[in-house]
Formats: sequence, structure tokens, C-alpha cells
Amino acid sequence: MSSYLFRNGHVIDPVTGVDGQRDLLIVDGVIDCIREHIGASADETFDLDGAVIAPGFCDMHVHFREPGEEHKETLATGALAAAAGGFTAVACMPNTIPPLDTAEAVLSIRQKSDRFPVDIHPIGAITKGREGRELAPIAELHAAGAVAFSDDGTCLQNAKLLRIALDYASVVDAPVIQHAEDAALSEGGAMNEGYMSTVLGLPGIPRIAEDGIVLRDMAVVEYVDGTYHLAHVSTASAVDAVRAAKVKGLRVTCEAAPHHFTLTDEAVRGYDTSTKVKPPLRTRDDVVAVKEAFRDGVIDAIATDHAPHAAFEKEVEYVYAPFGIIGLETAVGLAVTELVEQRYLTLWELVERFSVNPRRILRLPEIRIEEGMQANLTFFHPSREWSVDVRQFRSRSRNSPFHGMTLRGKPLGIVNKDQLVWLAE
Repeated sequence: MSSYLFRNGHVIDPVTGVDGQRDLLIVDGVIDCIREHIGASADETFDLDGAVIAPGFCDMHVHFREPGEEHKETLATGALAAAAGGFTAVACMPNTIPPLDTAEAVLSIRQKSDRFPVDIHPIGAITKGREGRELAPIAELHAAGAVAFSDDGTCLQNAKLLRIALDYASVVDAPVIQHAEDAALSEGGAMNEGYMSTVLGLPGIPRIAEDGIVLRDMAVVEYVDGTYHLAHVSTASAVDAVRAAKVKGLRVTCEAAPHHFTLTDEAVRGYDTSTKVKPPLRTRDDVVAVKEAFRDGVIDAIATDHAPHAAFEKEVEYVYAPFGIIGLETAVGLAVTELVEQRYLTLWELVERFSVNPRRILRLPEIRIEEGMQANLTFFHPSREWSVDVRQFRSRSRNSPFHGMTLRGKPLGIVNKDQLVWLAE
């Protein structure tokens, strides 16, 4: 028997419609009681001081590097980082070595992660070897536990294969997730093409590398009536294309990463390779467009694109460094600071983007904060300030451009699978 009592919390549950102050008692991993005041005692009691109790957050886009590159991140260290960031679930991309393009590979991820307090949902590859030539066994991957299909890290360039993938994925009711990038246009680029790339003397990646693929994909989706999700949208034109697709009633969703609604290509000035990411950091106009797309509901989810790299890989000249930013442990703080504090989202809408919508997109069971339900909860304090210190991260890697930044919105802990992870002050 284990029991936890959380006092003075602010429960926000968009599924049940609850939004108010509550005490919450968990006994043996089950929500035993939710009341304005609970007089019972428990093994451990926490005074939340107005912190939010939300359905467990789900990051639908992470790279945990296992198998093949465990020196960057493992399933275990990735789960620790996710829990520290306030996530009870993640979906891991298939660009591992070897890639997640077989049922055995997908099953291995699920089996290895069973013991973690964070649910790890594998995303299967669209094509064998992620080579963009031959379709992977979609039905087998789904039966093994793949929740979606993507060649993320590379774009599915072949429109015919995209059409077939959308057809096959629709049979198992799973989304196809696209990394929109015209490889011919982006080849050799290191940052956003424009004024800053010229000033810094770095080869650029033009916005049309993303925009052109998104426009093409919208036409394919409309033709086959597929279910499509756009990963890490970063340009104003790509946002507009998704908005137009939704007006048409197409089954299209999209996500944005915190670095794309926080930083611009100005951040590259110091040649800090932690700012090198794909798609690249864009202009101020793009950042504003992404934020506005949260406000009007075009962007469905916040996803980190957590992409760890070892220090020795990033400590090279900018053009030679790998693309990627870690994001699990800063996501909540950046989202509160950049979206809630600046009135692009309410706290209710923030919970939708972090919890409800990602699960709906991936067809995962919804989380309800109700008596008798298994506790799957995220706790965060929306007004608590904290300073980012990558030396304290649980992730195995440290490639974050946010070190030293002061953020508002602090993850406090999670409860999932009858396990409590609580962060020390």
C-alpha cells in the first residue's frame, strides 16, 4: 500500500471539464479522492501551493538514440529526462541504428521501457531503412506497437510512396508524420538562409525547402483523404498551408517545438552549435507566425524534437556539427514563458497542447482526472521562476541553447504506473 496526498492544487482537465482548486489523494496508483478539502492522511503529503495538476503530458516527438547511439541517450536516461520535464509519455522516432522498421525492433523498445515511470511509444519507419525507396511493413509495425509512422530525420521525398503510406496507415488508423524538407534545396545548409546566414558566412537552408514539401503533401493528403501530421513546423508559409488544409476539412495536424517559438536565427550569432537544428531557427516573422498559430488553434501540439548529441560531436565548427537540441527538461518553462505569459495560450489550452491533443493524434487512451482512474498526472507551477542549468539535466546530453535562461513555469513531478517522481527543490 502506498498513498500520496496533494493539497491546494489547481486541477485542469480538459477531458472532464474540471478547472479549479482541489486536494487529490492517490492510493496504490489510483485516484482515490478529489475534493476541495481532504481530511485523510497519507504516506506522503505535498502542499502544491496552487500548482497545476494536469493529465500526464505527452511529448509526441523525441529521439532516444537506442539502439545504436547510446552514448547520446538511452531509453533509461531519456525517460529520466522526460519525467524531470513533466512528461508521463513520449513517442520516440525511428531514426535509430538500426531503424525501427521491423516488428522486432518496435517490440524491443516496448519491452525495455515497461519498467520506466514514463510510457515510451515507438514510432515505426515509413520506409525500410528510412531510405525512402520501399514501404516498411506498416501493419506488422502497428501490431507490434507502433503508434505512428515517420522517416523523421529525413523527409519522405517520394510523393507516390507518401500516397501509399497514407493509404496503408489509414487501414490501421494511424497518422503519417512528415519531416518536411526538400533535400535538394537544403543540402549543405547549416542555418536559415537569409540576412543572418549572409552576415555569419554560413551556408543557408531556404524556407522553401519546408514550404514546398508541405504544399505538395497537402495536395496528396486531399487526394487520398489520409491522416497526416506535420512535425516541427517552423515557417509562416507552412503554418498558412496547414491552416488552409484545416479550413478544407483535411485530416491534418501539426506540432511546433519550443525552440521554434522562442529563438530566431539571431541566436546563431555566437556560433553556438547548440543552436544548430533542423528545421533551422527562422526569422522573427516566422516565430510570431508560429505563436499566432497556437492562438488560433492551427498548431495542435507542443513537441520538443528532443535530439541529444554528445559534447564531442557538438564541439566542432558550426558547419560540421550535427543538427539537434535537447528539449524535454525546458519545454514546460519555455511554453509558459513564451506562450502563456505572452497570452498566446491559456493554461487550459497549454494542457490541451501538452496532454490531450498529442494523445488524440497518436490514438492513445485519453487521461481523465477522476476518482477510480489510474493516476497519470503532471504537476507544474505556472508562476515559479527557475534558471536553466544543463549541468543538472537528467538527459545524457547537454546540447541546449537555453543554459542560464530564467524561465517561468516549473515542472514539479509526475505520477504514472504507480510510481511517483518528485523533483527536489
